[in-house]
Amino acid sequence: MMTGAEALVQSLVREGVDVVFAYPGGASMPIHQALSHEPSIRTILPRHEQGGAFAAEGYGRVTGKVGVCMSTSGPGATNMITGIADAFLDSIPLVAFTAQVGSSLIGSSAFQETDVFGMTAPIVKHSYLVTKLEDIPRIVREAFYIARTGRPGPVVIDVPKNFQEGLFVPDFDAPMDLPGYRPEIELNEKALDEVLPVILAAKRPAIYAGGGVVIAEAAGELREFAERLQIPVATSLMGIGAMPESHPLSVRWLGMHGAVYANNTVNEADVVIAVGTRFDDRVTGAVKTFCEHARIIHIDLDAAELNKNKRVEFAVRADAKKALAYLNERLEEMGYPVKAYAESNRPEWFGIIRQWKERYPFCYEKREHEIAPQSVIEELHRQLEGQDAIICTGVGQHQMFTAQFFPFDKPRRLSTSGGLGSMGYGLPAAMGAHVAYPDKPVINVDGDGSFLMNVQELATIKIEKMPIKCIILDNQHLGMVVQWEDLKYDSNRANTFLADPDVTYDPTHHTPEVLYPNFPVLCAGFGIKCERVVEPSELPAAIERMLASKEAYVLDVMVPHDVHVLPMIPGGMCYRDVVLERIAGDGKGRKASDLGKEIPSAL
Repeated sequence: MMTGAEALVQSLVREGVDVVFAYPGGASMPIHQALSHEPSIRTILPRHEQGGAFAAEGYGRVTGKVGVCMSTSGPGATNMITGIADAFLDSIPLVAFTAQVGSSLIGSSAFQETDVFGMTAPIVKHSYLVTKLEDIPRIVREAFYIARTGRPGPVVIDVPKNFQEGLFVPDFDAPMDLPGYRPEIELNEKALDEVLPVILAAKRPAIYAGGGVVIAEAAGELREFAERLQIPVATSLMGIGAMPESHPLSVRWLGMHGAVYANNTVNEADVVIAVGTRFDDRVTGAVKTFCEHARIIHIDLDAAELNKNKRVEFAVRADAKKALAYLNERLEEMGYPVKAYAESNRPEWFGIIRQWKERYPFCYEKREHEIAPQSVIEELHRQLEGQDAIICTGVGQHQMFTAQFFPFDKPRRLSTSGGLGSMGYGLPAAMGAHVAYPDKPVINVDGDGSFLMNVQELATIKIEKMPIKCIILDNQHLGMVVQWEDLKYDSNRANTFLADPDVTYDPTHHTPEVLYPNFPVLCAGFGIKCERVVEPSELPAAIERMLASKEAYVLDVMVPHDVHVLPMIPGGMCYRDVVLERIAGDGKGRKASDLGKEIPSAL
């Protein structure tokens, strides 16, 4: 005989779960009691349920395994919803357990009752409300299967308290009952055979690889395919690392703040092979003009994504790994060897791409006595080179600077919030990444605004003895929103200055009285070392001290607030409308379209 809570925990053991991020409450106490008696599962207490959800998501992002988080009913459950939505939009495997009031009280507006099942329905792959004690082992088994198979995503299990406490003899081998769920699909070899001649006939081909390549563990197959046919590869933000960014065939990542040469390569291709991506608006801009000259081949596991955002000529539903492996087999039969260098097949196409790379690299302005935020990322990369680090970020300018100036050569080394763009993601995600890989350096790059949204997790990091390193690019503003204020609202600041509005802010005069919050003092309250860096000359040594620390360490790096993330394609515009220089207060920036023949075109 077991209680429902004990059966739930034993079901987790059978799924291979080794860590749960769980915050207790009245409705979930039986589960926490059961967890406390299970030595094979590490239960980590976050200091906020959102932090727990992001931590579980961070674990899932860097491993591909199912992350697990847990909350009590009512506000505990609603606090996890942002993390659940984040996992849904970025296809991260997650199982979120929410405790619920007793089943006899459901629907009565009982204390701390919320309809979690209904609230989360649009942002999950599936939801369960336990209505029968004996169903708990089967439901847990099904939830993990759904979360990790097909296109991964979050599953919610809502467990009323009386079922946690009830006694029964569990059947852990009860068959799953999922008549409508068929994640495994047969490879459509005929469709792939049809697109291969189109690819081979292309004069200016390009690959657009998304997060689906990373999820499918298809990075090796992607690289082989690109090398066999000598095709340049651009990735989405979620696809970063699917192709080594140091590889000569890589054009880095595309989209609103992506590389000019990545956007040009994909938009001026005559054939685009889009793999494991959904053509989201941050990549396409004006979707009508995105790749308007190309024949598009879209390979994706999720049939709902095919022809959803962008109509394509060839829509192939397939697992990215299996599809690319099949194409590689066919190319091997046809005599196309693997070649690790670029240009051999298409010297004219690669010649133009090389010009784009040379003229429009990621670059930035250097100022005397001010630390350029981009230089922080460059120095961090220099000192971490060869250490196989995992980088987590919050959301904002610092996120884009990290993606631009920290080249990634492996998948799952950047953990960031893409589709939902959730500020506050970075710090708790770093907890999940560290638990997954305790021997790898884990660094959270954050902004002062984003860092504060889950700053309470410093307590978790301290108590759990996690040697996570954090760099705060502290500009005292909500930098990305400030950038849009410069673009659209004549630089009028509307609640984007985070410090005291009655104190004149001078970026060259950093004192505790002006800066808010005082991060060294704040971190000291959590027992964590924090160092403030003001002068550019101080930066290398400060980063070296941070990385050498055996304990958690925070660097509060003061950076100017008027730096923009460039290049930038304003929303709804096309790749030729890219802004290349800082946007003036009048909303007029220097755009690629203003430069005429300065940017060569393949068209």
